[in-house]
Amino acid sequence: MPVTGRGPCGTCGPAFKASKDTILTHSDQPRPLQSRASGPLTGKVRVPGDKSISHRALILGALAVGETKISGLLEGEDVLNTAKSMQALGARVARTGDFAWTVNGVGVGGFAQPKGALDFGNSGTGCRLVMGAVAGCPISAVFDGDASLRSRPMRRILDPLEQMGARVVSGGEGGRLPLTLQGARDPLPITYKTPVASAQIKSAVLLAGLAAPGTTTVIESEASRDHTELMLKHFGADITSVQEGQHGRRITLQGQPELHGATVVVPADPSSAAFPVVAALIAEGSDVILSDVMTNPLRTGLFTTLREMGASIEENDVRRDAGEPMAQLRVRASKLRGVEVPPERAPSMIDEYLVLAVAAAFAEGTTIMRGLQELRVKESDRLEATAAMLRVNGVKVEVSGDDLIVEGRGHVPGGGVVATHMDHRIAMSALVMGCASDQPVSVDDTAFIATSFPDFIPMMRSLGAEFS
Repeated sequence: MPVTGRGPCGTCGPAFKASKDTILTHSDQPRPLQSRASGPLTGKVRVPGDKSISHRALILGALAVGETKISGLLEGEDVLNTAKSMQALGARVARTGDFAWTVNGVGVGGFAQPKGALDFGNSGTGCRLVMGAVAGCPISAVFDGDASLRSRPMRRILDPLEQMGARVVSGGEGGRLPLTLQGARDPLPITYKTPVASAQIKSAVLLAGLAAPGTTTVIESEASRDHTELMLKHFGADITSVQEGQHGRRITLQGQPELHGATVVVPADPSSAAFPVVAALIAEGSDVILSDVMTNPLRTGLFTTLREMGASIEENDVRRDAGEPMAQLRVRASKLRGVEVPPERAPSMIDEYLVLAVAAAFAEGTTIMRGLQELRVKESDRLEATAAMLRVNGVKVEVSGDDLIVEGRGHVPGGGVVATHMDHRIAMSALVMGCASDQPVSVDDTAFIATSFPDFIPMMRSLGAEFS
């Protein structure tokens, strides 16, 4: 079965009929929804496969020799766009069953010239990682996306890729899309110190470094997610990672390996699990089990923080697959208290601060989340959007520089209408808030939830959430 533009769930794929140059605040067919307090949430569910692992499995499968078999793949729009890009670059990609895919790769440096633009929709991760993979190949490719992705800067990714020999032929200010990237005919290995803790920058350099002779080194002063390193090793690359300073890592990759096809079981996404976890914590009497959730310590800052707040989150059936740890989580309703979240924890939970802010609103006392500058360059300015989501529902909140300060009172008045700004995580966080608020919480548009969690609404309803 070839790659299609819609997920098999039948709910994916918000329409994009407006010009890509138009700055949109809604899909052209908005799907408003209201969430109201329910009884206890109960049941056992598996949230979608991890998006970070899904992107990387497709990309490394395309750069390997032989067949890669992937199970548990996230079948949201972001990942499907990466699958279509791998197909456009010459790999054979097919869906063989529910969340089951195969990739027959072209080998390191073997991408073919694509016939058209590579359209990543809303996915910054897919776009930036594929830029790295293309940078090591002697081809040119046009990278494009929706209005939101076109507004996001790519210069931090492009700077090291240009040092390796790639060249930006055309593009918008600050490296914005649409952008034409000419890959290096003879890519150079480099030693690169990332300016911020960013798995996307690190991964782009490492993927480009696969095609370079010699040693490519990435130095991080703050360790970011290590999924690329773990999966490169799983596919046969010679890569090492050692501590650098107090919080950093030095990652060293030997170039020009022959990656081999592999079997990848994609664990359940902790970023997606964050939403039912917080919903279960704040809805009185709830008892929810989540299976196969990734527990990589570089991704579980939210669970660490929630436990510090008094959350009951148990781990059972702990195991590993393709280097990634996973476990079954049992979450029970808990009385939460305010805490201070240190800035060095941000890389391990950058996508989860929105729903953490919801938990903080239901806690007793003040929660201070420090060092959230990366939230300003996501699908929206998530820092300001999170504050607006809370304020419109009666929560006292302050943005101080790059810190978010939430005054928890043990309950949330609710009654507001949340503007999502085409951001799937704002939409889901607001719906979670409504699960326990005094008055219903309304969301102006839920269409973009499909980009990362196509079955979020039916899954939450299956646990007892009241969405209408």
